Amino acid sequence: LIAAILDALDGRVARFLRVDSAFGAELDSLSDFISFGVAPAVMIYLYSLHLWKGTGWAIALFFSTCMALRLARFNTNISIPSADWEKRFSVGVPAPAGAFVALSPLMLSFALEENFGAHSFVFAIILFISGLLLISRLPTFLIKNVPIPHHYVRYLLILVALFVAALFSAPWYTLSLGAFLYICSIPISFMNYQRKKREK
Repeated sequence: LIAAILDALDGRVARFLRVDSAFGAELDSLSDFISFGVAPAVMIYLYSLHLWKGTGWAIALFFSTCMALRLARFNTNISIPSADWEKRFSVGVPAPAGAFVALSPLMLSFALEENFGAHSFVFAIILFISGLLLISRLPTFLIKNVPIPHHYVRYLLILVALFVAALFSAPWYTLSLGAFLYICSIPISFMNYQRKKREK
């Protein structure tokens, strides 16, 4: 969660301070790969997939590889011009969201205070699907670029305050619910993208 917040801020801070560069962008991708591609895969392997030994490593490596490909695609597409409405969408699931979805069963186990480690099949399926979502071309909402009407700002601030309060009082339940809601938003973003595309 901290890595995702810092990932959302680092680029803006660099541009604000006028210290952004191509080297910085590549370094940012490397840190994203470690934070969102390597760390979640290792965590899930150590928690559950180690029971499958080599097969478990292969699934973890598959997710990490998909994350690397997703970040590489982002870097190559960033210079390609696109319409304003297209900037509201990401091609495939963004790196932080992909890690978030991959870790959802682990967060749920912490919330319920149950050890789900023996259910390696569930962890393997979710990690595999998360990898596919990363390299897919599904349009997903890019929250930081979605315009918010002025009269909705107050409601957004209330929602943010409620989320922060819930995060402190019941962090694992809140994060598990957040992962579920994000997964539910994927078909909605796809339909919204198709509607915008037809209109344009």
